[in-house]
Amino acid sequence: MGYTAEDELLIKEKWDDLLYSCTRICKNDEDWNFIKRAFFLAKEAHAGVRRRSGEPYLLHPIAVAKIAVDEIGLGVKSVVASLLHDVVEDTEYTVEDMERIFGQKIASMVDGLTKMSGVFNADTSEQAEYFRKVLLTLSDDVRVILIKIADRLHNMRTLGAMPMNKQIKITGETIYLFAPLAHRLGLYAIKTELEDLCMKYRFPQQYAEIKQKLADTDANRREYIEKFCAPIKEALDRDNFNYEIAGRVKSVYSIWSKMQRKQIPFEEIYDLFAIRIVFKSLPFPSEKTQCWQIYSTITDIYTPKPDRLRDWISMPKANGYEALHSTVMGPDGVWVEVQIRTQRMEDIAERGFAAHWKYKQAEGDVDEFDKWLNQIRAALNSPTENAVDFLDNFKLSLYTSEIVVFTPKGESRKMPFGSTALDFAYDIHSKIGNSAIGAKINHELKPITTQIQSGDQIEIITSDNAKPKAEWLDVVTTGKAKQSIKNFLKRERQNNIERGMEMLEQKMQQLNIQLNGHVLRKIIPAYESTTKEELYTKIGAGIISLDDLEKILKENSGRKLLKFWTFLIPQKKSNTPSEEQKESAKTTNKEAHAQQFEVAECCHPIPGDKVVGYHDPLTDKIIVHKATCDELNRLAAQHGKNIVKEEIQWSRQKAMSYLVTAELRGIDRKGILMDLARIISGDFNINIREINIKSHAGIFEGNLSLYVKDVESLNAVMDKMRQVKGIESIKRTL
Repeated sequence: MGYTAEDELLIKEKWDDLLYSCTRICKNDEDWNFIKRAFFLAKEAHAGVRRRSGEPYLLHPIAVAKIAVDEIGLGVKSVVASLLHDVVEDTEYTVEDMERIFGQKIASMVDGLTKMSGVFNADTSEQAEYFRKVLLTLSDDVRVILIKIADRLHNMRTLGAMPMNKQIKITGETIYLFAPLAHRLGLYAIKTELEDLCMKYRFPQQYAEIKQKLADTDANRREYIEKFCAPIKEALDRDNFNYEIAGRVKSVYSIWSKMQRKQIPFEEIYDLFAIRIVFKSLPFPSEKTQCWQIYSTITDIYTPKPDRLRDWISMPKANGYEALHSTVMGPDGVWVEVQIRTQRMEDIAERGFAAHWKYKQAEGDVDEFDKWLNQIRAALNSPTENAVDFLDNFKLSLYTSEIVVFTPKGESRKMPFGSTALDFAYDIHSKIGNSAIGAKINHELKPITTQIQSGDQIEIITSDNAKPKAEWLDVVTTGKAKQSIKNFLKRERQNNIERGMEMLEQKMQQLNIQLNGHVLRKIIPAYESTTKEELYTKIGAGIISLDDLEKILKENSGRKLLKFWTFLIPQKKSNTPSEEQKESAKTTNKEAHAQQFEVAECCHPIPGDKVVGYHDPLTDKIIVHKATCDELNRLAAQHGKNIVKEEIQWSRQKAMSYLVTAELRGIDRKGILMDLARIISGDFNINIREINIKSHAGIFEGNLSLYVKDVESLNAVMDKMRQVKGIESIKRTL
């Protein structure tokens, strides 16, 4: 079925809008014709096709092209590639056709943008292979990644038309990889929108509540910002700065993340906004000097918080971000963050790589982004066990806070926050890392596993007899270090697998037990392994001892908690169900009852928590995770097809007590434990399993274990406990 006259009108409107955006990138008729040829081919290729929402499919590539131009700042070739990005995948056109019609460069970009297809190995993830293919294009053209992010942004903006399981898969991929990737590429505005859209679809109620609360407090916030900025404006006007000053409100997702992390209500988030000063720098003195001049002006007016000064001008972030951040004490005793940057820095902060590349061309500066690309290329060229391993290692290089450390000769190196001396050794060279036995940090001998701090000077001590250990994988934090260690261990792995198989078989013969799939499924998780190959390797390498094997096999490895709980998949109601629907419902009900559910160990959901099911192909069970679980995001990103389509609910008929733990902190006083016990046991009739409190210098902190019925009763008792005099914070940990 073709497009209606109304569809054609909508397509023309969006196409004209894109052409208007292209006026600043098209330099001649050749550029305009190049874009128009791509549009008309895409229109012919996608003729009559509609998206799930019902709108003409062509609107999608037009929207992606517009994002590439307006929001990322890309040029003519990127617009052409954006318009054509789904043509090879979804139509009869081939990459060879693209090369013949548009040239080799466009064909290469379109090929990079075409989704991975074909048969995948059983031990790899379809999504991970797809990401790997996309990232391989970094070696040729980083614009492919930027267009891919534009594609994902438009898909997220139109996600409402997708079914729930697809929404979970796509939001999982987005929060796990695309948002951190946008952050690393310096696309701050896009990263923020991707995170907000993920929250909007995964947690719509909480999203709407925070949006409403921001709207309700908007007038008071504006009034305060005006009051705070007035003396700063007066001073900057006096010094003849050409500037803009405004308050920027935190994103909904970042507010919600802080509420989750600290388990506090919206009303206790005090840093809801930051003040940003963007100015047009003069040719002289330097940008840096002018930024510090503005900082000096502000701190003459408001007192700064010494430990909250962030100088990303002297040492820019790896994604090119430059700015001076300071937190100062504003009127009415409120701490306010002030961000100072030039217009050039603002362009790079908002548009990331594209703006950085533009300024780099003009100034010829050393690009931190190039260094990061080189690290990614090195990782891509290294052999990895499978695509999932690759994806996890790549993820390590995305969201990172940075520190600056020094070699013995005084050369500065940027490392992620949390890095160890061993990470530093591998950052210098894999041979140094492989043979490292210790480190001199600030001329003092320290273990190679010591976490390094910003400003440290580090010398690595090596030995010819040293070699990487498997335990190092738990110590290092950088992707390069993990990959180098894995590459070394892989060379020994095959021998270890064979040795481990022999050792396990011998032990099973001693116990007179037949080694089969059922037995393996029992012992693999018991030894903290995910596959039989990993189990054999650990046995062969001596990491696992089989002394307790008999005990493990005798134990019931099933989850004891599940005898208290069951789950159900509710059936969709219909006013007049057909015979076919009735039969289908019976079958589905049987399958749901027969299906085994298991509570996820990583997040321990309890009744009332919003949950999502993941079908584990190894055990054929549905593992039930909290919807907020980080591990669920990883699984959705890497194995999205295993997310259970239907909503999973708690069956309340079998509800009994469930163990949860909470973390307490407050000001110590006589009788506080009795007050807490009276609320828990007396007011709520909840059993306390354990309470551990430590007090030091008038402050106490500790843990509390309770048996509760569900989230509702847990939240009720925690709310009441927060009202106890002296309690500063209480938050659920499991």
